[in-house]
Amino acid sequence: MPGKSEAVTRRTEARSGESGEGSMFVLSRGVVMLFAVACGAAVANVYFSQPLLVTMGHDLGMSPAVVGSVVTLTHVGYGLGLFFLVPLGDVADGRRLIVAQLLLLVMALAVVAAAHTAAILLVGMAATGLLAVVTQTLVAFAASLAPPAGRGRVVGLVTSGVVIGILLARTASGLMADLAGWRSVYLASASLTALLALVLYRVLPRHSDAPPTTLRYGQLLRSTITLFAREQLLRLRALFGLLVFAAFSTLWSSVALPLSEAPHFLPHSAIGALGLIGVAGALAATAAGRLNDRGLSRRTTGIALTLLAVSWLPLAFIRSSLWALVVGVILLDLAVQAVHVTNQTLIYALHPDAGSRLIGGYMVFYSIGSATGAIAATSLYTVAGWGAVCALGATFSCLGLVLWAFTRHGTPDPAAEVTSRSGT
Repeated sequence: MPGKSEAVTRRTEARSGESGEGSMFVLSRGVVMLFAVACGAAVANVYFSQPLLVTMGHDLGMSPAVVGSVVTLTHVGYGLGLFFLVPLGDVADGRRLIVAQLLLLVMALAVVAAAHTAAILLVGMAATGLLAVVTQTLVAFAASLAPPAGRGRVVGLVTSGVVIGILLARTASGLMADLAGWRSVYLASASLTALLALVLYRVLPRHSDAPPTTLRYGQLLRSTITLFAREQLLRLRALFGLLVFAAFSTLWSSVALPLSEAPHFLPHSAIGALGLIGVAGALAATAAGRLNDRGLSRRTTGIALTLLAVSWLPLAFIRSSLWALVVGVILLDLAVQAVHVTNQTLIYALHPDAGSRLIGGYMVFYSIGSATGAIAATSLYTVAGWGAVCALGATFSCLGLVLWAFTRHGTPDPAAEVTSRSGT
């Protein structure tokens, strides 16, 4: 194991020491924040439609079954993009790839905004999900530009943008739709995305002099699977990601159901505003990144998974207390984002030259976990109520904690190796 970790460290240090314009580029805090804004804006497109489904259905004469497929197709497109598009970051010029994906995303959003039939809308939503994976391309590119000793901080800051984008998307789209109709949401997003493409084209470094990975597209996709077969840490962290996002989705896909019933009878706007509470997770993303830079990834993971399991205790009492909901949401989002940032920081350090494939493959498990939690929670609520949903979320969380307890000493920690070497 030590030999393997040292080899990882040497690869990482070699990457950071490469000559060329990319390595001379100074990743300032302002540029990192630009990455975060771009990530949040891109990923929000996956979630904008959720409060708009009824309005879209009425406008286009869609049946309830067809309306429900809007969200499904968006997430299917996103899952396909994670596997088929994100790995391109390892063989293509990062700046050009990001700008191209953003411009194509603008076109997809324009199709959605102009759709006058259900078929056109569904095609546009699928394309929007497919191209929204530029979020993960941005995360991997930001990690590649960061010095190894500060990579966790950078990944944490960029991920905070993703967190905010996900949690505020529903609130923002609901408010804009009330003011100017559902199409205005996608027109505004297309305009913002086009602006970000222009800014990123001007700000991001051009391709470095380092030789690109010489893999054909088919080999590139197969190598993603090979990485999972070869790297124990990648498999472990992908499983952590699946479990924590299953717990995350268990809450957020079903919490509107008990809140809209007695005794609260909260309106949709108030339920959507819960995303503002969840923004606390952005703080965890930044803090977790800094802890990873200090070589504390195992401890951070254990503490976060413990908090995740504990969060379901107050969440079980939300029918009697909205304060219990607030406490539970904050604990859950802090925990999930801490584990997520730790996962991304560790797996990127395994093979910086394959960072896009590693992060894209890991995010496939994120999507599987999210879908599993959503389907299971909504189905379980119908037959067994909110208590059963909380038991499900706690089960996912405790499985993660048990997995950490049994594996915490059995896998290498490349981020810790990089930290210890950079300090000597």
